[in-house]
Amino acid sequence: MASKPDIIIGIDAGTSVLKAVAFQFDGKQIASFSVKNSYSVGTDGAATQSMNKTWEDCITALKGLGERIPELPARVASVGVTGQGDGTWLMGKDGKPASDAWLWLDARAAKTVDTLSQSNLEAERFHATGTGLNTCQQGSQLAHMLLHEPELLDGCTTAFHCKDWLYFNLTGIRATDPSEASMTFGDFRTRDYNGTVIASLGLLEQRHLLPDILDGTKTTHGLSDHAAAETGLLAGTPISLGYVDMIMTGLGAGIYTGEDEVACSAIGSTGVHMKAKKAADIVLGADHTGYVLCLPCDDIVAQTQTNMAATLNIDWILEVGADLVAQFGGRPSAQEMIEQLDHWLAQSKPGSLLYHPYISEAGERGPFVNSDARASIIGLNSNHKFADMVRAVVEGLGMAARDCYSLMGELPKELRITGGAARSEALRLTLSAALGAPVRVSAREEAGAAGCAMMAAVAIGAYENMNACIDQWAVPLLGKPERANDTLCDDYDHLFKAYKAARHGLEEPWSLMALARHRGFQS
Repeated sequence: MASKPDIIIGIDAGTSVLKAVAFQFDGKQIASFSVKNSYSVGTDGAATQSMNKTWEDCITALKGLGERIPELPARVASVGVTGQGDGTWLMGKDGKPASDAWLWLDARAAKTVDTLSQSNLEAERFHATGTGLNTCQQGSQLAHMLLHEPELLDGCTTAFHCKDWLYFNLTGIRATDPSEASMTFGDFRTRDYNGTVIASLGLLEQRHLLPDILDGTKTTHGLSDHAAAETGLLAGTPISLGYVDMIMTGLGAGIYTGEDEVACSAIGSTGVHMKAKKAADIVLGADHTGYVLCLPCDDIVAQTQTNMAATLNIDWILEVGADLVAQFGGRPSAQEMIEQLDHWLAQSKPGSLLYHPYISEAGERGPFVNSDARASIIGLNSNHKFADMVRAVVEGLGMAARDCYSLMGELPKELRITGGAARSEALRLTLSAALGAPVRVSAREEAGAAGCAMMAAVAIGAYENMNACIDQWAVPLLGKPERANDTLCDDYDHLFKAYKAARHGLEEPWSLMALARHRGFQS
């Protein structure tokens, strides 16, 4: 007897891993298959990824999922796709990559961003997009290419984002979604392109590179015959184009469930801090930073600040410890080091050191934009041990989260968190105390894949609307509230004052050190 469609697949093409995840119609995750991602970095700030390899990885993930689920092709009702945000994925006239993709990690456009920020249209651009200029964005990168490497744009037909490129390969349709389109080239209120924004970036003559905008909760396209042959799925299977990955992660983790003043942080390689609001209620700051990202819910957007690095800071300090141990004949695994994290925090005192978590070579983009920003530890004396440094790094993530939410108005009354780091009780208590709000962990294992699968479920009519899907997929997976003790909250109130003062005081040293690095590179 032939199987009936009872599975929705979410594809999440992240910076580190590309995953294909299978869900039942009620949101239960039943299987997944992942492929480790790879990208290249250069001494000039470049961070690039093979577009062809990314599509091949998507094929591998879907085939791998098929090996784990009997009769998968006949059981798939729809597929949603999301991926890493920002960046520039250029396609030529032949439907093939024009170059390797420039990732959101790419810092080559830093000087171009400085120039664009002085445009007489900058205030109008920020009012429309709600998004501060930074080196991560496609608009900044295209403007930089046009000025310094115009040959990259010769013969190009489309500037995709990661998920858009995969959608094109799955369906043959050239499209993007409202979240990526409006935050870079449009207006979050209209969810459409904006001519003034495009003009402010100096890209009016490149307008043809921007694909049509479609909402994956309302429109799907069938899997092409060619993609069906490569993936093993059935031709015609409905494919839904998801929103940018951080919005899909927030959706899957419960950023929007109807309550006021609820926030969601995804603590992964980067730190994404979001508050869901009605578009009309957004108040934009004078500092021109952050993002406003559309949610796949009518008139709801997420005011967002993103740290370039979150758990990358923890990876760094643990790698320092592992390297030291290796000098004496042994090397603990990454998992063994992670398992010691809460132990080290228990051995140290809160607030004894101050750490700024700007470990990325691309600097920082939230809640301020500075490509020269770098991490630092302040307050060391001879009594401090490795455990104190580990605690400082973890507390730095709490301070960075508070720094981000402080620019969005009042601190949230409840924080929902997702990401691998949410497994650490000490990190959860740190975030809770830093914000003075209870923390709830989403038990959703693959929130990004779940978010785009939720869109696909609504698109095929499995749910009447997104709110009904959220009630089934997100709300039941929220854990009980956890709150730090009042003493720790008071400690972190004082620590945050030092954190902010030091952050501002470090701007000149960052600039001087960047100049020194540049002089060394030139020599």
